[in-house]
Amino acid sequence: MQEDLVAQRLREMMRESGAHLEGHFRLTSGYHSGDYIQCALLLRYPRYAEFAGRALADRVRGLSPEMIASPAIGGIVIGHEVARALDLPFIFCERRDGAMTLSRFPMPAGKRVVVIEDVITTGVSSGEVGRLLEEGGALWAGTGTIMDRSGGQSSLPHLPESLWQAVFPVWQPEDCPLCRQGLPVVKPGSRV
Repeated sequence: MQEDLVAQRLREMMRESGAHLEGHFRLTSGYHSGDYIQCALLLRYPRYAEFAGRALADRVRGLSPEMIASPAIGGIVIGHEVARALDLPFIFCERRDGAMTLSRFPMPAGKRVVVIEDVITTGVSSGEVGRLLEEGGALWAGTGTIMDRSGGQSSLPHLPESLWQAVFPVWQPEDCPLCRQGLPVVKPGSRV
C-alpha cells in the first residue's frame, strides 16, 4: 500500500512539474514514443528531489549499499539525494568518447555499490556504470530508479528497484505510427 501511495504522489509531482511530456520523441535508446519523462523537470524542485530520494533510498536500503553511483547527467541529482538519505558517499560516471568512465573519483574497489538512475528504458547507461564499477573491483549490488519504463525488459542483470513502473508504447523508427502521421520527432534529454 505504501508503494502505491509513493507512486501516486510521484505521478502527481510529475504532472505538477511538467516532467511527463506528451508528443513524438526519439528516446536515448533510439526508439520513438508518444510519452517522455523528463525527470530534470521534476528534480529541479528540491522538495520533489528530496521526496523521490528518500523513497528510493527506502527501496534500495535492503541491498546494503556502501556507496551510490549514477550515470551523468540524468542520474546525478537523484543519486545524490538517495546517497544523502542513506548517509553514504556518492560518485558519478560520465561518458567520454562514447564510453562511461569514472574520471573524477577513485574506483570504489571492494565496496557494495547501488547504481541510481532517473529513468530506465533499456538499462544501457546504468548497465555501463555497473559493469565499469565491477571491472574496477566493486560489487554491483543492484540498481534503483525513479521510473522503470522497461516493462521488465531492460538489459540489466537484475530487476531495478523503482518508484513507478510504467509501460508507454515505444516503436522502432520504421514502425512508428507518429512518424507515419508526419508528426515532427523531438530528441529531449541530455544524450544526442
